[in-house]
Amino acid sequence: MTINWGHKITIVFLAFAAFILLLVYKSMHTDFQLVSKEYYKEELAYQQVIDGSNRANHLSSAVSVQQINNELIVQLPNEMKFKNITGGIWLYCPTDDKKDRKLKLILDDNGRQAISTKTILPAGYLIKINWQADEQTYYNEQHLQIK
Repeated sequence: MTINWGHKITIVFLAFAAFILLLVYKSMHTDFQLVSKEYYKEELAYQQVIDGSNRANHLSSAVSVQQINNELIVQLPNEMKFKNITGGIWLYCPTDDKKDRKLKLILDDNGRQAISTKTILPAGYLIKINWQADEQTYYNEQHLQIK
């Protein structure tokens, strides 16, 4: 039995239709994670993040974030010692939003906070710290691999 040109066109058309259906199926089951549910609203207020980053960069030293044993140590610059500071820490995992953590910034008298890493899943995080002191807003972000 020979395959004539009509059969060949039908086979190519069916293969193309099957490929398109496969693409539709794959795209319907892809998980798209946004950085935030209020992404566009936050984007409009991004100038405050830029200003806070500039203020944080002009401090005497940079914000230090490091993992020591089972603790994540956040150390603010020396100018922030003994000030009334409020703010937050966002452990943002770009690969999996289920690993994200938002914590309140609670510093000791030395401008330091220790966070237990026992409840934080190992991954690469972008650590975003924003704080207010003396009616000024500061912002810092750093990459850290938590083990």
